[in-house]
Amino acid sequence: MDNLSDALKKLKITAIESTADSLEGCLDCLLQALAQNNTETSEKIQKSGILQVFASLLTPQSSCTAKVANIIAEVAKNEFMRNSCVDAGLIPPLVQLLNCKDQEVLLQTGRALGNICYDSHTLQSQLINMGVIPTLVKLLGIHCQNAALTEMCLVAFGNLAELESSKEQFAYTNIAEEIVKLFKKQIEHDKKEMIFEVLAPLAENDIIKLQLVEAGLVECLLEIVQKTVDSDKEDDIAELKTASDLMVLLLLGDESMQKLFEGGKGSVFQRVLSWIPSNNHQLQLAGALAIANFARNDGNCIHMVDNGIVQKLMDLLDRHVEDGNVTVQHAALSALRNLAIPVVNKAKMLSAGVAEAVLKFLRSEMPPVQFKLLGTLRMLIDAQAEAAEQLGKNVKLVERLVEWCEAKDHAGVMGESNRLLSALIRHSKSKDVIRTIVQSGGIKHLATMATSEHVIMQNEALIALALIAALELVTAEKDLENAKLVQILHRLLSDERSAPEIKYNSMVLICALMGSEPLHKEVQNLAFLEVVSKLRSHENKTVAQQASLTEQRLAVES
Repeated sequence: MDNLSDALKKLKITAIESTADSLEGCLDCLLQALAQNNTETSEKIQKSGILQVFASLLTPQSSCTAKVANIIAEVAKNEFMRNSCVDAGLIPPLVQLLNCKDQEVLLQTGRALGNICYDSHTLQSQLINMGVIPTLVKLLGIHCQNAALTEMCLVAFGNLAELESSKEQFAYTNIAEEIVKLFKKQIEHDKKEMIFEVLAPLAENDIIKLQLVEAGLVECLLEIVQKTVDSDKEDDIAELKTASDLMVLLLLGDESMQKLFEGGKGSVFQRVLSWIPSNNHQLQLAGALAIANFARNDGNCIHMVDNGIVQKLMDLLDRHVEDGNVTVQHAALSALRNLAIPVVNKAKMLSAGVAEAVLKFLRSEMPPVQFKLLGTLRMLIDAQAEAAEQLGKNVKLVERLVEWCEAKDHAGVMGESNRLLSALIRHSKSKDVIRTIVQSGGIKHLATMATSEHVIMQNEALIALALIAALELVTAEKDLENAKLVQILHRLLSDERSAPEIKYNSMVLICALMGSEPLHKEVQNLAFLEVVSKLRSHENKTVAQQASLTEQRLAVES
């Protein structure tokens, strides 16, 4: 290693004297030493202080620039060297070099910057602020024939695209066009995979989603799906998954989704439809998720329901009832839930048998499936009295809902179960439904729901409880007492933070509970008159009017 020490000493001198030949010899010696033992050589370079000298050698005019950048790239493979490179001021001259025309300099410069900034969001952000993104995108376009340079650009994009701040800059370049052009040329799996790794984070941005769609990425993805769907090669299976996942991601943008839907006539939409009856689970999943994404506005939903999508999704669910694929179940239920949102679709979907198809998954122990199942049923029965009554009298369903209302580990399932329980009462207004819910032990959950942190859930609970009190007070009396409903209502009315509609519905409920002797006694014992009389001057007129009516009722009944 004596040669190395000599080379380091010489370098300091020759860098000042600028004798190109001796400089080249010293740099070659360093590169050789790094190739033999990178870590040890890097430590010696660090101690020698030569890194500061390198900053002055990084000029486009110098014939040694590529070698200097190569040495920096090699030493920066070691984590302990990266800060030293930053402290030596190497980043600004390296960034400047990205504008030179020499392909070898560009390659080594890209490697050096990549290694120095590896795994450091702070340094990567610095590069973004220094404007490297438009420069690299331009390089990709100019040097697309140079495989090594192309790869360097892709690695850089892959790292930078993870940062949110980069997406905005990428959106103002022609990255979509360049990367799709590059993608079309690729045959090797590894190269495609490298491009996919850049596309996935970029496609999270809605502007870039649309640019990728306009650049023809979707056609490339559909082609990959077609070529790999029947293959059992590991690479092809992986490629099929990545391509179909990326396709679904592109549909998450409103503009890109609408562009591909094309009023339901789009060739892409038609192709996606053909994935649902496929025998490939990955394609079934992607197809159902794509439909769920297309079903994000009423117009699309109505068109799809009118054109028979519901039957396709029900057939798909049918294939996954026994020991089915959970992700496919979840995706198909998501699609049905979204399709059930427009009012005109509800009756059509109910008569097609969607409720029955969904109920087959009541036995599922998977929270994501439970969550979507509940959401789908809740959407279907909205303002559909007959369906709400039919489901509300289904003892198995109601018992399962009551069980899930206690799923404390799964807040989503617990919330949706409560909301469906309340919806069954609110939309059916049926005594039979109320009796089924009382017998299954659902009252305590509705009382707890009235204390939810979400106003919409509080409101739904109070309206359901008011209907119970109006239609089946005797049946529910004991349960309402045990659930401490009167105390809950007192708290809601006393709490200044309660929303006006919560105060209003709480007073309506208090009046309805007065018909029960034990509950009436509880109301009297809690001095409701005082709380209610204060609300007569409430800024909300509806609340103030209800306070006057409730006060009169309390005074008469006291």
